[in-house]
Amino acid sequence: MSGRQRSRRTGARRTSLFLTTLLGTAGIMHAVRPEPFDSIVPRALPGLPRAYTYASGIAEVATSALIAVPSTRRLGGLAAAALLVAVFPANVQMAIDWRDAPPKKQAIAFGRLPLQGVLVAQALHIARRG
Repeated sequence: MSGRQRSRRTGARRTSLFLTTLLGTAGIMHAVRPEPFDSIVPRALPGLPRAYTYASGIAEVATSALIAVPSTRRLGGLAAAALLVAVFPANVQMAIDWRDAPPKKQAIAFGRLPLQGVLVAQALHIARRG
């Protein structure tokens, strides 16, 4: 194995560890402190926000587990990319709701929008590299 191949594999492992931790922690937080997540569920969706909060939290934990296991990592990367795209409207809702908030909250809300694209790219990287 060349140094470049080894470096790519190490990078994919780091990305996998990062997304495993991020998604797992976020998923757990959906159950522990659901209120902030409830508040960003787009109001156009039918049903109760809490149902979406719990469903997305379960999906995040499940996706985290798929990424954590080498034999399911590629599937986990694809699942993470799909999940991150699916929850993007919540980030948009947050940006809309916080557009008149103090500058620090605005920076968080608007900063999450391009960050979501970076996370999708990382998930796809995992799907390609395993």
